[in-house]
Amino acid sequence: MTDLSHLIAVGAGRAPADLVLRGGAVLDVVTGGMIEGDVAIAGGTIAGIGADYDGPSRDVSGLTLVPGFIDTHLHIESSLVTPSEFARLVGARGVTTAIWDPHEIANVLGVAALDWAMDCAANAPIDIKVMLSSCVPSSHMETSGAEIGAGALARLADHPQTRGLAEFMNYPGVIAGDPDCLAKLEAFSGRHIDGHAPLLSGRGLNAYTAAGIRTEHEATSAEEAREKLSRGLRILIREGSVSKDLHALIPLMTDRLSPYLALCTDDRNPLDIAEEGHLDHMIRTAIAEGVDPVVAYRIASLSGAEAFGLKDRGQIAPGKRADIVAIGALAQCDAQAVWANGVELGSARGVPDAEIGRRSVRIPAITASTFRMPGQGATPVIGVREGMILTDHLTEDLSATEGDRRPDPARDLARVTVIERHGRAGTIASGLVRGFGVERGAIASTVCHDHHNLIAVGVDYEDMALAAHRLAEIEGGFCVVEDRKILAELALPVAGLMSQGSFEDVRAGLAGLREAARSLGVTLNEPFLQLAFIALPVIPHLKITDLGLVDVDRFELMKDV
Repeated sequence: MTDLSHLIAVGAGRAPADLVLRGGAVLDVVTGGMIEGDVAIAGGTIAGIGADYDGPSRDVSGLTLVPGFIDTHLHIESSLVTPSEFARLVGARGVTTAIWDPHEIANVLGVAALDWAMDCAANAPIDIKVMLSSCVPSSHMETSGAEIGAGALARLADHPQTRGLAEFMNYPGVIAGDPDCLAKLEAFSGRHIDGHAPLLSGRGLNAYTAAGIRTEHEATSAEEAREKLSRGLRILIREGSVSKDLHALIPLMTDRLSPYLALCTDDRNPLDIAEEGHLDHMIRTAIAEGVDPVVAYRIASLSGAEAFGLKDRGQIAPGKRADIVAIGALAQCDAQAVWANGVELGSARGVPDAEIGRRSVRIPAITASTFRMPGQGATPVIGVREGMILTDHLTEDLSATEGDRRPDPARDLARVTVIERHGRAGTIASGLVRGFGVERGAIASTVCHDHHNLIAVGVDYEDMALAAHRLAEIEGGFCVVEDRKILAELALPVAGLMSQGSFEDVRAGLAGLREAARSLGVTLNEPFLQLAFIALPVIPHLKITDLGLVDVDRFELMKDV
């Protein structure tokens, strides 16, 4: 921490700064003006702007200085790399604060994962705040690797990296007054509680917000977002690899509403980050669609800081953290240099995060017959929507072949099977899914929200069995199989979710997987994340877990299907 008297002396010009950014112009995200003059930094804090200062300098002539970007809700695990590598990846693109809900790894490893997350966050080159995972598991309709109760969460509430209680996914439980939900909400009364309530409206939304929930990222239309804003929720506009809500919510990005909006990525994979960007992609896109640049940068920084009570950042102003992005052109959001807490971020890999969650994939005995689905007649089908985690509840009339409701590529009907992989129950459930376009073979993954069991989609049972066995051998990850041959794979041995390797290696592996999946006929742009989300039983309308098909609208497992 910078000595207060020294900070004041630097700001007044009586003492030299530790670093002076000279020659640029500061974008004031409050007034919308441009401020010429130096930016003086003492320690990790801005001491002065708009004047001449002495001290070691960095020439930023011709560049515009904007506040560091804040990703207000994400799961680092979805980047498929550990937090230190994630920070290297997004820091160079202007993200200086990330608010992380580690509930992916928490659903595999429990409280040990939260402790690990805190340690990783404390050592990251950007500021990573941790929201404590509120729904492990997300519901009673799945088998996760662990459970986390109110007492365990309360123990970590005062940790320096903790920002509050993470997205409360069990919104039906909140509305119904479920005792477990109430215990968690009451334990965090007066602290920040993040929301997760897709399509919730009317009295249900009133009840949910009355529980003390203050932010929400599941709005997929301007109408839904406006109602949630009117109920006191701040809207976190999301643009992930599957859930892409930015275009639908751009009409909200006005000067009037901007203080109540923020940006988040939720789940964004390395391919999309490399090919499109992260929050910088959202800012570029919004400006290209007509959003005032000042509004776009305000939402990406100050509004996010205010939403989560981070009063020490979000604006380039004296007394604020020196989280600064030097931009070549505002419309392009092309970061030329980034400082986090006064330290310029580099491109070199940092110290790897501690290892955790090895050998976590423990599946029951699997054969081709595991994937058979007895019965006939009216059959529920999960309908995948490209670019959305919402699914449709479809029905197809199917006859049995040798007692099995088989996949039918001609009708774009593939088998989907979820296999419990934590070694706790050995449960397995199968169904049918439309929307992948798969014509041959199988794809499989241990990234399977939020329980992270093993999930496979395919039309060949032998290939599905091989994919499952291979994922167990490599400690989790992704796999593509055709004609009993493994076409592509990516090992994710950290809890079956992340690699200890570099972002560049993971990106290359994902590119190979994408091409292999397309060779099977898969038409989805992001098949592996779409695969993961068809198993999330808190997102409407029809999902599947290891316990069976889930009618999310009724919030219950479907029987006799």
